Amino acid sequence: MKFTKATEKDVNSIMNIIEQAQAYFKEHAINQWQDNYPNLETVKNDITNENGYVLLKDNDVVGTVVVTFDGDKNYEFIYNGKWTSNDKYAVIHRMAIESKCKGIGLSSVIIKNIERICLDMSIHSIRIDTHKENISMQKLLQKNGFKYCGIIYLEDKSKRIAFERML
Repeated sequence: MKFTKATEKDVNSIMNIIEQAQAYFKEHAINQWQDNYPNLETVKNDITNENGYVLLKDNDVVGTVVVTFDGDKNYEFIYNGKWTSNDKYAVIHRMAIESKCKGIGLSSVIIKNIERICLDMSIHSIRIDTHKENISMQKLLQKNGFKYCGIIYLEDKSKRIAFERML
């Protein structure tokens, strides 16, 4: 397995994985990643901004994620709780796994790689948010040491539950 920055050649594979995730959410009545988000423009911007990563297995893209290190304006205010730290933090967005590879721990592999990058950059906090109905993501986060911190609201006023992991 190889975890690396996404490139233009990965766009179609990333979009395929995102479309699988969108279909899964729709099928399970989870109102996340609907309404044409994330879309092709989002993925291309992630690559241009060097925030997009892929997990490769035998040179095939089996996972995708976005990691940023410059804060997140949606995380400035947290309700019904508080962040664990006020230090510099990384943010995980748009993590998804190829459908045929789900259930074998690849999301945890991605998280472990993000932790390594953070530590190399002397960043000791990772934040992430998810929809309250996305139970599989919540279980993944708890399994990987993330702690529930409270509620945040996205720019469109969508409510999300927020987690943080100290390294």
